[in-house]
Amino acid sequence: MTLWTKNTFSQSRHKHREVKSDIMDLTEPVLICLGAAVAVYYGVKLLLFNRILFPKVWFPLAKTFLTSTGEWAVVTGASEGIGRAYAFALAEQGMSVVIMSRTKVRLDQVAKEIGDKTGQKVKVIVADFTKENVFSEIEDQLRDLDIGVLVNNVGMLPSYVPSRFLECAELEKTITKVINCNVKTLAKMCKIILPGMENRGRGVIVNVSSGVACIPFPLYTLYSASKVFVERFSQGLHAEYRDKGIIIQTVAPFGVSTRMAAYQQTNIVTLSPEDFVKSSLQYLRAGDKTHGSVCHAIMGWLLQSIPLKILHAESMLHNLRDYVKKKTALAASIVASPSATFENGRKK
Repeated sequence: MTLWTKNTFSQSRHKHREVKSDIMDLTEPVLICLGAAVAVYYGVKLLLFNRILFPKVWFPLAKTFLTSTGEWAVVTGASEGIGRAYAFALAEQGMSVVIMSRTKVRLDQVAKEIGDKTGQKVKVIVADFTKENVFSEIEDQLRDLDIGVLVNNVGMLPSYVPSRFLECAELEKTITKVINCNVKTLAKMCKIILPGMENRGRGVIVNVSSGVACIPFPLYTLYSASKVFVERFSQGLHAEYRDKGIIIQTVAPFGVSTRMAAYQQTNIVTLSPEDFVKSSLQYLRAGDKTHGSVCHAIMGWLLQSIPLKILHAESMLHNLRDYVKKKTALAASIVASPSATFENGRKK
């Protein structure tokens, strides 16, 4: 080996040691920064979870907050379930309520119950939101009311039993009905009521979505997609009008014991409509989207953390369909029983 070669080799080894030393010197601060980033990330997660655990501490509401927005609250789909519970809760807060649905007999009964229990005024508007032209009459009946709260609750499932898109009965009609009820109604009711809120500089709009909208949800494809619209529309609208003093919020529940959920037995996960609404109202100042309760927020995080390959596996979809079929059949048999009576979605 020549002297020049030996010198070159020595210089190369020396430079290699210097590069290796520089890398070692950088490793420690990189790891420290990475660890700090992870700590901050999970610290923020913990803080957000803490906010969900204690809404009364983080998002306090004055007792007169809702009544300060206006005299009247409007609730769609108010003849039963979550809508009925919202109407009762708002009346108990001192608001007069407009209840809307397609079944007059049920609406009249709910109106009587609210009036008897709370002493508040109740206005009934009969409307089938699956139809095309129902909003001009609604607008006329709401024109002179000081409306502080709107709850867009009305919604429909294409089928109670989960099914593939092309398996849905009367698919063409069903598409139109779902879009009219779940999408068009939301936008139209905001168009009718939001201008008055903007003029007065106050108001609350609650748009009821669904937990199934947080991921692509096979067998509920049309329904979950319509609820994605509810969330995006609400979030965009909130950004546009929050500086006007208006709260616009999506509420995305999972299990609530209603007819749509086959009146499942209430438990820590499946809440009664009354318990869910009471909980969800505590999060009115929590931002443009909430799941409405601690347990449903946890369910949302869990569902989004599971790989879609697992959730979309054929075996999972098959088990989901069988489970809902059994629950729906059981609920139908209970409702059909001559001795069966229900109170707040639960058998007495």
